Amino acid sequence: MTTTTAAQQRAQGKVEYDAFLAGCPSRQLLDRISDKWVALVLCALGGGPTGPGTEAGGAPRPLRYSELARALAGVSPKMLTQTLRALERDGLLTRSVTPTVPVTVSYELTGLGRSLYGTIRGLKAWAQAHMDDVLAERARYDARVT
Repeated sequence: MTTTTAAQQRAQGKVEYDAFLAGCPSRQLLDRISDKWVALVLCALGGGPTGPGTEAGGAPRPLRYSELARALAGVSPKMLTQTLRALERDGLLTRSVTPTVPVTVSYELTGLGRSLYGTIRGLKAWAQAHMDDVLAERARYDARVT
């Protein structure tokens, strides 16, 4: 009978994650990070050249709830709150409360969130760069099908 250490068991568990399997927990994570509001919150908090969460030197800065709400046109307060709570629960952002009058609440990406931000930023850039191509393909398809 062989025994395995806790570290070996964790490593084996990581190898066994397969999003193609119905019961794999990575499906829940993929569902979360593929949500449009999650992607946009991460991009806003990650900053970038034109992002709202950027300091003068280009470094990401924490954003207040109201700043996020303004940056994400069309998001309802309920959806923004749910998205922020879910991202905090997953360890992708931190929520900081400063005891002022009124209370100041700000959000910032964690190391884990910053590691995902690069991928999401690339996906957002691809969507923006190829939107004309996609619209043309949709028009071609619609003309052919109808």
